[in-house]
Amino acid sequence: MIDPRDFCLNLSNSGINFFAGVPDSLLIDICSFVDHNFPKTNHQITANEGSAVGLGIGYFLATQKIPLIYMQNSGLGNATNPLISLADRKVYSIPMILMIGWRGQPEVSDEPQHLKQGLITKDLLRVMDIPFKIFSKDTNRSSMEEELSELVKCCSDHRAPVALLIKKGTFNPYKPNKKKNDSNLMSRHEVLDFLVNQVGSKSIIVSTTGVTSRELLELRIKYKQDTAGDFLTVGGMGHASQIALGISMQKKNKEVACLDGDGALLMHMGSLASIADSGCKNYKYILLNNMVHDSVGGQPIAAKNINFSGIAKASGFKKVFTISELKELEQLKVILKQDGPTFIEIKIRPGFKEDLIRPSKTPVENKDALIKFINTD
Repeated sequence: MIDPRDFCLNLSNSGINFFAGVPDSLLIDICSFVDHNFPKTNHQITANEGSAVGLGIGYFLATQKIPLIYMQNSGLGNATNPLISLADRKVYSIPMILMIGWRGQPEVSDEPQHLKQGLITKDLLRVMDIPFKIFSKDTNRSSMEEELSELVKCCSDHRAPVALLIKKGTFNPYKPNKKKNDSNLMSRHEVLDFLVNQVGSKSIIVSTTGVTSRELLELRIKYKQDTAGDFLTVGGMGHASQIALGISMQKKNKEVACLDGDGALLMHMGSLASIADSGCKNYKYILLNNMVHDSVGGQPIAAKNINFSGIAKASGFKKVFTISELKELEQLKVILKQDGPTFIEIKIRPGFKEDLIRPSKTPVENKDALIKFINTD
């Protein structure tokens, strides 16, 4: 295994001390080390992976130094355009190191949304002409130094992106001293517990990827409620709101609610304009805002103090509500019955229990049940 401190020291000795990206569970230890040991001028958690590549390009143009851009392999989709149309050797020829968490690695058990991406990750890098090396729990300090040196040289010589594929368990644990969470805000669980008993039994809920979908499922089971009307957006971070919009535009007789997170919204914030412009009276957008990437380590989101409700108003929402106390949840009984499109920001504290349930149905089974539910009056 690799010690995060040794890894960063080795990068620093090669002149690499700028980091940008979107946190990933496989990179949690190295990301935590960077976040707690580098100044903000040298580390930026970006809205999405493409933005991180753009930031790295700007950094190189200003300093002529190589940046390190980190992401989960699913983020290659967001990063492909700037990598190919800007950083590629045939365009601007910008060197950078991509550190990519290899979710869905073949022959390693993982969630279904990662399986295809994991299977094709190496092929994608080859097609994009991005040389790569693989680090795993078997990579020791000596081999790390040697292979990283070769990769940096390749990056520098060819003036183009190179990549590090990171397998599960590659980095030693790094546990910084976290500040005690003394927030008086509600938990996500408390909010969802209230919501599942207020949303009508014929309503459709589209929930964002990560912990939100798992908590929703657990509460449905707790109250013995039907899950057929719930679409768990297990992948595609940031796209739950548009999935919900697509349903609401075509099924105006169905109430549709999107449960989204602040990191997911920030990733594709232009979606708010589309929702507001649709005029869908049956659409409720519910933002659960805890100001962190909760599902992958609790790192603060970029622009964590952003006024999402203000942006919703500016995007065209006529009805915008902000809730920050448990007693204020009672307002939802009235708000959910009003015509939309409606934007509801609920401020919550970070955190969740570790043994949350995972879906037992396959994504296809979830899809088929929802299609049947949607088409039943």
